[in-house]
Amino acid sequence: MARVLLIVGGGIAAYKSLEIVRLLKKAGHQITPVLTKGGEHFVTAMSLGTLAEAQVHSSLWELKNEVEIGHIQLSRGADFVLVCPATADLLAKMAAGIADDLATTLLLATDKPVVVAPAMNVRMWQHSATQRNMAQLKADGVRVIDPAEGEMACGEFGPGRLPEPQEIVDQLFDLLN
Repeated sequence: MARVLLIVGGGIAAYKSLEIVRLLKKAGHQITPVLTKGGEHFVTAMSLGTLAEAQVHSSLWELKNEVEIGHIQLSRGADFVLVCPATADLLAKMAAGIADDLATTLLLATDKPVVVAPAMNVRMWQHSATQRNMAQLKADGVRVIDPAEGEMACGEFGPGRLPEPQEIVDQLFDLLN
C-alpha cells in the first residue's frame, strides 16, 4: 500500500483524476487529494473526497495545523506525489520553483518522488516554453507520464491528451519501481 499525495490541476482532463482515485483505492492505496483553484472548476471537492475517503485540501490557509507547518507534514506524509493533470501553468511554476498556493508549496517542500501527467492543448504542449520546463523538471528528477496523442476537447488532434486512467496507474508504478 502506498500513500499518494494527488494534486489535481485545472484542466478539462481533471475529470480523469476521479477514476484514477477509484483505481488507486481499489488497489489498496491511500490518497490525500489536493485540488488547485483551477481544478475546482472541473471536479468538486465532494466527488474527490468521497472517492478518496479523505479530506480534500485546497488552500494553504485552511490547514488546521498550519501553525505546525501543515504543508510540510502533508508533503512528507506521502510515499510519492502525483500531479494529474499537470497543466502548462503548474509545470511552469514547478520548473521555476514558484510556491504561491498549496499545491506548489507542497511540491517545493516535498522530499518524495514526484510524478507528473501533463495534459493540455497540443500547441501548448509543443510550445518551446513548455518543452523547456519539461526538460528542467526531468533534470530535477521529476518523473513524467507522457501525454497521449489524440483528439483534444478543443477539437484539435495531437500530443497533449491525458492518457486513460488505467494507463496512468500502470505507468505510475512502473516509474516508481
